[in-house]
Amino acid sequence: MAFKFEKLEVWQLAVDLADEIYLLIEALPDTEKFNLTSQIQRAVTSVSLNIAEGSTGQTDPEQSRFIGYAHRSLMEVVACLILMKKRAYISTELFEKLYQDSEKLSAKLLAMKKYLKKGLQSNEPGKSYEIE
Repeated sequence: MAFKFEKLEVWQLAVDLADEIYLLIEALPDTEKFNLTSQIQRAVTSVSLNIAEGSTGQTDPEQSRFIGYAHRSLMEVVACLILMKKRAYISTELFEKLYQDSEKLSAKLLAMKKYLKKGLQSNEPGKSYEIE
């Protein structure tokens, strides 16, 4: 039996992105250990954690608020990726892949937030929030 959040596509995408980021940060220089490494690790973890926490909300507005937190954390991840690219810590190919993955997740989070704002029920198992 799975928890509600495990059935959400946005949560699954967030976990996949976190896995990729965790692999990336292993290669960062030690000088970034308490800066970019720590920041992107906390931000990318926060995305999936906020989606999970919000899924337990009693109301759609409450869940929507946590989706907003997840989206803000995702923007932190993107900003860190841009800094890593500028400092040549990440290849162009990997940057583009992670950036595209982030764009996809961002669009789905915003679509889910919009869906929740309409006051519709979001507790359908396996429900995917489509981009309009």
